[in-house]
Amino acid sequence: METYQTAFAALGDPTRREIFTLLVAGPRAVGEIAAELPVSRPAVSQHLKVLKQARLVRVQADGTRRRYSVDHVGVAALRDYLDDVWGQALANFAAVVEEE
Repeated sequence: METYQTAFAALGDPTRREIFTLLVAGPRAVGEIAAELPVSRPAVSQHLKVLKQARLVRVQADGTRRRYSVDHVGVAALRDYLDDVWGQALANFAAVVEEE
């Protein structure tokens, strides 16, 4: 599956979107994320696993803790896809306007 498709599928879950939004503000450990959500730490870990597989987050060891942050490479691939789609939509709109 393409990177952007996996990313969209991962962000299709509202809890994962919320986790991703928290990580946009800065790196956090699982416990820090769980403290802000109505889900357990194991559930947060499972959601982070999906987001990591979709290349939306990355993990880095910080002593005995793991800190999760946004994976800018994966997000850039998603943005490139959206830029292409938006560019095509604008080009199609311009073509229709020019015909009229």
